[in-house]
Amino acid sequence: MAGKSRSEKWFLLTHVPATLVSTSVLAVLFLVLLHQSLPALKAYGLSLFAESAWSPSEKDPAESRYGLLAPLAGTLVTSLIAVALALPLAVSAVLFGEEVLPRGLGSLRGAYSSLFEVMIGLPTVVYGLWGLSVLSPLLEEGLYQALYRTLGFLPLLSCEPLTGSTVLTAGILLAVMVTPLVYVVVLNAYRHVPHTLREAALSLGATRYEYARIMLGLIRPAIVAGALLGFGRAAGETVAVAMVVGNTLRLPTCLLAPSYTVSSLIANQFGNAGLYPLMTSVLLAGGLMLLLVGMASSLVAFIYLGRANRFA
Repeated sequence: MAGKSRSEKWFLLTHVPATLVSTSVLAVLFLVLLHQSLPALKAYGLSLFAESAWSPSEKDPAESRYGLLAPLAGTLVTSLIAVALALPLAVSAVLFGEEVLPRGLGSLRGAYSSLFEVMIGLPTVVYGLWGLSVLSPLLEEGLYQALYRTLGFLPLLSCEPLTGSTVLTAGILLAVMVTPLVYVVVLNAYRHVPHTLREAALSLGATRYEYARIMLGLIRPAIVAGALLGFGRAAGETVAVAMVVGNTLRLPTCLLAPSYTVSSLIANQFGNAGLYPLMTSVLLAGGLMLLLVGMASSLVAFIYLGRANRFA
């Protein structure tokens, strides 16, 4: 540490150990999940992720059949729906708060931003209860019936909605949950764009629409990072999704029907998994896939955030 100031030395001494500890915990978590997943991987191989089956047997492990394709597909579909809905909502909310709300109303602008920060900290079970008691019945009686009557010829909307607990409901609820996260990421990048670039755009006579396009173009890496972080958060959500996705082992070929996600499968089946051979290992293999998805999306997101920080 020669040549470094005292404050820099203290910074390294306090932050490097914390970084090593967090990295070690993540590595241990990955190794434990991998080790616990090996029995299922040896028994079923790659078919564990290529088949949709859930037929446990208490006595003979050879009679048990497991496949995680349907939950993995459900996780992917609900997360993509969430990001597709949350991204435009979050970007629009940033533009409204930063460009439409009067700058003289500082308290109102602060309260507006704080609302999204509060939403990030809400317990997920609160979202789940709201989704189960309000969102699900509302969508079933209104939107889903209308979609089925008018767009039922489309494969993704071809099944008659018999319940409000569906893939689409889970995706919409996840969108509500991840919008604040995407909003915060985009807002931080938006506020770090130098005033010189803002003034340059206005000096060229840009309209408000053109100005917004220029600003969003400057923070495009942060928008991509926000989408990736939102996807990772949506893929790993458990309680809220388990309450509204329907928990039916079927491929999400129709958005108006129930399905499963990996996280909701683990939440529903882990309690009695010890009664069946290999079920615990199968569920942990699903958890391993979620961990890998979360790590990959977060890693790419931080790479894009590094690009966005060039304005800081």
